[in-house]
Amino acid sequence: MKTLYLIRHAKSDWSNPNTRDFERPISIRGERDLEIMSSFLSLRAKQPDVVLSSCSLRTQQTTDALTSKTEYTGVTHYLKELYLSSAEVAIDLIQEQSRTVDTIMLVGHNPQINEVANMLLDEHISKVPTLGIIAINFDIQEWFEISNIKGKLEFFVYPKQFKYYMPDKIRQAITR
Repeated sequence: MKTLYLIRHAKSDWSNPNTRDFERPISIRGERDLEIMSSFLSLRAKQPDVVLSSCSLRTQQTTDALTSKTEYTGVTHYLKELYLSSAEVAIDLIQEQSRTVDTIMLVGHNPQINEVANMLLDEHISKVPTLGIIAINFDIQEWFEISNIKGKLEFFVYPKQFKYYMPDKIRQAITR
Protein backbone atom coordinates (compact mmCIF):
# COMPACT_ATOMS: atom_id res chain seq x y z
CA MET A 1 0.00 0.00 0.00
CA LYS A 2 1.33 3.41 -1.02
CA THR A 3 -0.05 6.79 0.06
CA LEU A 4 0.26 10.11 -1.73
CA TYR A 5 -0.58 13.46 -0.13
CA LEU A 6 -1.16 16.23 -2.65
CA ILE A 7 -1.06 19.66 -1.03
CA ARG A 8 -1.62 23.05 -2.59
CA HIS A 9 0.48 25.81 -1.00
CA ALA A 10 -1.00 28.15 1.64
CA LYS A 11 -2.72 31.41 0.65
CA SER A 12 -0.15 33.80 -0.80
CA ASP A 13 0.36 37.48 -0.03
CA TRP A 14 -0.58 39.81 -2.89
CA SER A 15 -0.08 43.07 -0.95
CA ASN A 16 3.02 44.05 -2.94
CA PRO A 17 2.19 44.12 -6.67
CA ASN A 18 5.91 44.34 -7.52
CA THR A 19 6.71 40.94 -6.01
CA ARG A 20 7.50 38.34 -8.63
CA ASP A 21 5.25 35.27 -8.53
CA PHE A 22 8.14 32.97 -7.58
CA GLU A 23 9.03 35.18 -4.59
CA ARG A 24 5.51 35.73 -3.25
CA PRO A 25 5.30 34.72 0.45
CA ILE A 26 2.33 33.28 2.29
CA SER A 27 -0.21 35.69 3.76
CA ILE A 28 -1.35 36.11 7.35
CA ARG A 29 -4.41 34.02 6.49
CA GLY A 30 -2.09 31.39 5.02
CA GLU A 31 -0.11 31.27 8.27
CA ARG A 32 -3.32 30.86 10.29
CA ASP A 33 -4.53 28.12 7.95
CA LEU A 34 -1.19 26.33 8.29
CA GLU A 35 -1.74 25.98 12.03
CA ILE A 36 -5.08 24.27 11.45
CA MET A 37 -4.04 22.04 8.56
CA SER A 38 -0.71 20.96 10.07
CA SER A 39 -2.60 19.99 13.23
CA PHE A 40 -5.01 17.97 11.10
CA LEU A 41 -2.09 16.24 9.36
CA SER A 42 -0.30 15.44 12.59
CA LEU A 43 -3.48 13.82 13.94
CA ARG A 44 -4.70 12.05 10.81
CA ALA A 45 -1.89 11.44 8.33
CA LYS A 46 0.99 9.01 8.14
CA GLN A 47 4.49 10.45 8.28
CA PRO A 48 5.81 10.76 4.74
CA ASP A 49 8.97 8.96 3.73
CA VAL A 50 9.82 11.77 1.34
CA VAL A 51 8.56 15.29 0.67
CA LEU A 52 8.62 16.79 -2.83
CA SER A 53 7.97 20.53 -3.00
CA SER A 54 8.03 23.30 -5.53
CA CYS A 55 10.88 25.69 -4.81
CA SER A 56 8.81 28.90 -4.91
CA LEU A 57 8.87 30.87 -1.66
CA ARG A 58 5.23 30.20 -0.72
CA THR A 59 5.53 26.45 -1.27
CA GLN A 60 8.79 26.31 0.69
CA GLN A 61 7.15 28.21 3.55
CA THR A 62 4.14 25.87 3.40
CA THR A 63 6.33 22.78 3.33
CA ASP A 64 8.57 23.99 6.15
CA ALA A 65 5.57 24.81 8.38
CA LEU A 66 3.85 21.49 7.70
CA THR A 67 6.95 19.39 8.24
CA SER A 68 7.92 21.29 11.38
CA LYS A 69 4.50 21.00 13.01
CA THR A 70 4.18 17.31 12.11
CA GLU A 71 7.76 16.68 13.35
CA TYR A 72 8.85 15.23 10.02
CA THR A 73 12.56 14.42 10.06
CA GLY A 74 13.01 12.85 6.63
CA VAL A 75 14.26 14.17 3.33
CA THR A 76 12.64 17.20 1.65
CA HIS A 77 13.38 17.95 -1.99
CA TYR A 78 12.66 21.49 -3.26
CA LEU A 79 12.33 21.08 -7.00
CA LYS A 80 12.12 23.69 -9.74
CA GLU A 81 10.39 21.03 -11.84
CA LEU A 82 7.28 21.42 -9.64
CA TYR A 83 7.02 25.18 -10.16
CA LEU A 84 4.34 25.97 -12.77
CA SER A 85 4.77 22.69 -14.59
CA SER A 86 2.33 20.11 -15.89
CA ALA A 87 0.62 17.31 -14.03
CA GLU A 88 2.64 14.87 -16.11
CA VAL A 89 5.90 16.29 -14.72
CA ALA A 90 4.63 15.80 -11.16
CA ILE A 91 3.49 12.25 -11.92
CA ASP A 92 6.89 11.46 -13.47
CA LEU A 93 8.60 12.64 -10.25
CA ILE A 94 6.27 10.48 -8.16
CA GLN A 95 6.90 7.45 -10.38
CA GLU A 96 10.67 7.88 -9.95
CA GLN A 97 10.48 7.32 -6.19
CA SER A 98 12.03 4.22 -4.70
CA ARG A 99 10.06 1.10 -3.91
CA THR A 100 11.05 1.59 -0.26
CA VAL A 101 9.11 4.88 -0.15
CA ASP A 102 5.57 4.13 1.01
CA THR A 103 4.28 7.66 1.63
CA ILE A 104 4.96 10.80 -0.42
CA MET A 105 3.92 14.36 0.34
CA LEU A 106 3.89 16.57 -2.75
CA VAL A 107 3.43 20.33 -2.20
CA GLY A 108 2.75 22.43 -5.26
CA HIS A 109 0.48 24.75 -7.18
CA ASN A 110 -2.78 24.69 -9.06
CA PRO A 111 -3.74 23.72 -11.68
CA GLN A 112 -1.06 21.03 -11.33
CA ILE A 113 -2.25 19.62 -7.97
CA ASN A 114 -5.85 19.53 -9.19
CA GLU A 115 -4.91 17.82 -12.44
CA VAL A 116 -2.72 15.22 -10.73
CA ALA A 117 -5.58 14.35 -8.35
CA ASN A 118 -8.03 13.99 -11.22
CA MET A 119 -5.63 11.83 -13.21
CA LEU A 120 -5.07 9.47 -10.27
CA LEU A 121 -8.65 9.21 -8.94
CA ASP A 122 -12.00 8.05 -10.27
CA GLU A 123 -13.61 10.91 -8.32
CA HIS A 124 -13.51 14.36 -9.88
CA ILE A 125 -12.27 17.27 -7.79
CA SER A 126 -13.33 20.55 -9.37
CA LYS A 127 -10.96 22.83 -7.43
CA VAL A 128 -8.33 22.34 -4.77
CA PRO A 129 -8.35 25.53 -2.68
CA THR A 130 -5.20 26.91 -1.08
CA LEU A 131 -3.84 24.51 1.52
CA GLY A 132 -6.19 21.80 0.30
CA ILE A 133 -4.89 18.34 1.15
CA ILE A 134 -5.80 15.23 -0.82
CA ALA A 135 -4.79 11.79 0.45
CA ILE A 136 -4.79 8.99 -2.10
CA ASN A 137 -4.07 5.32 -1.35
CA PHE A 138 -2.77 2.94 -4.00
CA ASP A 139 -2.72 -0.85 -3.84
CA ILE A 140 0.66 -1.12 -5.57
CA GLN A 141 4.24 -2.22 -4.85
CA GLU A 142 6.09 0.31 -7.02
CA TRP A 143 5.33 3.98 -7.66
CA PHE A 144 5.65 3.57 -11.44
CA GLU A 145 2.42 1.52 -11.27
CA ILE A 146 0.28 4.63 -10.63
CA SER A 147 -0.07 5.10 -14.38
CA ASN A 148 -1.93 1.77 -14.59
CA ILE A 149 -4.32 2.05 -11.64
CA LYS A 150 -6.66 4.57 -10.01
CA GLY A 151 -6.10 5.36 -6.36
CA LYS A 152 -8.67 5.42 -3.59
CA LEU A 153 -9.50 8.78 -2.03
CA GLU A 154 -8.78 8.64 1.71
CA PHE A 155 -9.65 12.28 2.38
CA PHE A 156 -9.86 15.74 0.83
CA VAL A 157 -9.77 18.61 3.32
CA TYR A 158 -9.17 22.35 3.18
CA PRO A 159 -9.12 25.21 5.71
CA LYS A 160 -12.64 26.59 5.17
CA GLN A 161 -14.10 23.24 6.26
CA PHE A 162 -12.94 24.16 9.77
CA LYS A 163 -14.40 27.68 9.75
CA TYR A 164 -17.54 26.81 11.71
CA TYR A 165 -16.59 23.54 13.32
CA MET A 166 -13.17 22.47 14.47
CA PRO A 167 -12.66 19.12 16.19
CA ASP A 168 -11.44 19.45 19.77
CA LYS A 169 -8.16 17.65 19.03
CA ILE A 170 -7.27 20.17 16.34
CA ARG A 171 -8.32 23.12 18.50
CA GLN A 172 -6.18 21.79 21.35
CA ALA A 173 -3.21 21.23 19.04
CA ILE A 174 -3.22 24.83 17.73
CA THR A 175 -3.61 26.38 21.19
CA ARG A 176 -0.58 24.65 22.71
